[in-house]
Amino acid sequence: MKTSGQKKFLEPLLFEISKPGRAAFSLPENDCPAIDPGNIMPSNLIRDSVNDFPEVSENEIVRHFTRLSQLNYAIDTGFYPLGSCTMKYNPKVNEVVARLPAFTSTHPFQPVSQTQGNLQLLWELEQFLAEITGMARVTLQPAAGAHGELTGMMMIKAYHLDRGQNRHIVLVPDSAHGTNPATSTLCGYKVQVIPSNERGLIDFSALNQAMSEDVAAIMITNPNTLGLFETEIEQIAALVHQKGGLVYCDGANMNALLGISRPGDMGIDVLHLNLHKTFSTPHGGGGPGSGPVAVQKQLQPFLPVPVIDRDAQGCFFLSPGDERSIGKISTFLGNFAVAVKAYTYINSLGPAGLKKVSQIAVLNANYVRQTLKPTYHIPFDTLCKHECVFNDKLQQQYQVSTLDIAKRLIDYGFHPPTIYFPLIVKGALMIEPTETETPEMIDHFVATMKQISREAAEDPEMVRSAPFNAPLKRLDEVLAARKPKLRFNYEAGSSSAPGK
Repeated sequence: MKTSGQKKFLEPLLFEISKPGRAAFSLPENDCPAIDPGNIMPSNLIRDSVNDFPEVSENEIVRHFTRLSQLNYAIDTGFYPLGSCTMKYNPKVNEVVARLPAFTSTHPFQPVSQTQGNLQLLWELEQFLAEITGMARVTLQPAAGAHGELTGMMMIKAYHLDRGQNRHIVLVPDSAHGTNPATSTLCGYKVQVIPSNERGLIDFSALNQAMSEDVAAIMITNPNTLGLFETEIEQIAALVHQKGGLVYCDGANMNALLGISRPGDMGIDVLHLNLHKTFSTPHGGGGPGSGPVAVQKQLQPFLPVPVIDRDAQGCFFLSPGDERSIGKISTFLGNFAVAVKAYTYINSLGPAGLKKVSQIAVLNANYVRQTLKPTYHIPFDTLCKHECVFNDKLQQQYQVSTLDIAKRLIDYGFHPPTIYFPLIVKGALMIEPTETETPEMIDHFVATMKQISREAAEDPEMVRSAPFNAPLKRLDEVLAARKPKLRFNYEAGSSSAPGK
């Protein structure tokens, strides 16, 4: 697919095909009494007229938005190797179950007596997740991973304050997700970074020096963002516990552990999960998400309220919880539809199926690591778990960067992997194939990556100019982020694309 010519994007802008008098709608005459707009909205927010919309037919506008929708990349259309995101295919049966009328028509304000089935599903899902993680209790309320992270750290803070300790430091490895230091800061903690060693793991000696009775917790991702398992996790947990601190685990990479090992057995005190990554909900595009938090017994009193419980007769009810609770962190009981999908996913696979998920995910990641090893540099060349990290060191001799490689992948129909993360790897390419891709698809991706490496050596300027088969050329992404242009430029008659 060696091409250097820009593919023309044939989709016309609505403003270009606008003709006076055309309309995509038909409304009945207004029979409502006239109302002075100034009485319901400040006059400075009201326009005298609306005459800057394109005039097009219904057929034209339907085609316009349908074409735009076809430009979206999704796991249902292609391979999505976005590292640290677990963009795996989600079985459609889970979507069907989540759309059952008995679920979708339930109102949050219905009395408990009318929602026993819903509460039973949530309660059983909590039990499943507690067993899978090796923890004592779970709350399903957090709306996403970062929200779960905040909830967990709030419980840690409440735990220490309840014991009369005002600890003010949280230790965060340099390979952590960016939300970890942000969450700690939001909870009022000072973040102290713990470096990685030459193996890409937490430097235990540095941790030993940093650990004190001022430390509230350490935030760990295991496997870490390099895709490597923290082999000294039990010693790390013991060291932190010895000084009275707690161990928080970012469960974003749980897809590598299902049915094989449990964070609770490693000494983890608090863990958030991403149902939208590990347990079958379409991930990306802003949602939907769910970030349950699992805790050990000593943190149960601090769980957010209400808490789902069951009485002696087997009926479910909403408990006000312990007086030491951190309070409400969600309007209701979390994202119920996502919980239904996760419940269906776990039930359909069972213990053996969940274990196989992780086994295949780890196998696929190591296959990618080994097959691309001669072509792309591996900063930490060792057995990985669910994802593997390369960089652009070998391609830099041709002045081809990680960004160039990612852009060129678009021309071959692939969504690029995560790039420039983790931050401790210069020019990082983080690839997570997941367990749902076939060997043929993975081989196709590997062959494409090798082809791009050859192109970097033979025609680096072409790779630096990619993509060619996308609606827009290479954008200035820094300018787009800092000075986005989000409105149509009427005078120019064209859209103000970010970075153009």
